[in-house]
Amino acid sequence: MKDAVLPENAARSEPMELRDAAVASYIAMVKEGANIMYLVSDSVSTSRIKPFRDLFPERLINVGIAEQNLMGIAAGLANSGIIPITGNAAPFLISRSNEQLKVDISYSNSNVKVTGLHPGFSYGTDGITHHEAHDICAVRGMPTFEIYVPCDPRECTQMLEYAVKTRGPFYISLNTGKFPVITPESYRFSPGQPVRFSEGKDLTVIALGTAVHDALEAAAALKKRYAPDIFALTSVRPLAADALTDSIRKTGRVLTVEQHSTHGGCGSLAAELIADNGLHARLVRRGIPEGQYTKNASAACNKEIFGLDARGITLAIEALVKLK
Repeated sequence: MKDAVLPENAARSEPMELRDAAVASYIAMVKEGANIMYLVSDSVSTSRIKPFRDLFPERLINVGIAEQNLMGIAAGLANSGIIPITGNAAPFLISRSNEQLKVDISYSNSNVKVTGLHPGFSYGTDGITHHEAHDICAVRGMPTFEIYVPCDPRECTQMLEYAVKTRGPFYISLNTGKFPVITPESYRFSPGQPVRFSEGKDLTVIALGTAVHDALEAAAALKKRYAPDIFALTSVRPLAADALTDSIRKTGRVLTVEQHSTHGGCGSLAAELIADNGLHARLVRRGIPEGQYTKNASAACNKEIFGLDARGITLAIEALVKLK
């Protein structure tokens, strides 16, 4: 596993939207010869794709509010040798085009790169109709998809380059918000590998994608008292779990953090690792609890309500370490 441990005085970049990093990556890849077409379902602004459209108008297809058709068209383009990338909001992508994702792309093993935008509760006050807290859970039920959740703009760029160069269905969940680069310049994305941000002995913290930013902030506040192993789970499938299981075996305490349901996401993966490997460990899962919806509130409020901000994670770490 390639660790991404940062020195305390490491310089961090200006925060950047993952969507902007993605669009810059698409532009660079087309200029280098990649046969990409970008498909949206009336989501030109949502996807931030305008700079790409301005340069390559013939490579953008807007099907309107018709997510099922979008997935079918993407599969057809893939059959013709084009590399289609779909950019639409995760709640409508998952809920409206689930059958097409399953049959046209996953079962047919189509070379389509699906990006889910605004996952979790990042649509904020637009409410639960626009929140998507089970995209990872849904796509995990479709066997051929590789599933990724980048933690910062650098990793996002490297993931997308890998996806375009690798044949097969991909799902990449791109959280909304501006995030600094926290992986070091030497970081190289390796499919299957979780990204370790700190080493410790007191507990194992596994954060899904960008949730690691809040976990790192919490750990900084606690560093004089507790030393956690902190991982960003950014490759959901494939997953080379040795580093995680070794850490869990060492610490015996696991905290998972995700802007996703605790069902089928990061928390479920940790529970499966513990059970499948006979690990004796206490597990606390922080996310949207089983049987609950997100709240019709801002993303910041949802993070606070569900204990997913730095303060909530700090309290969870303190409580977990004190358990015997």
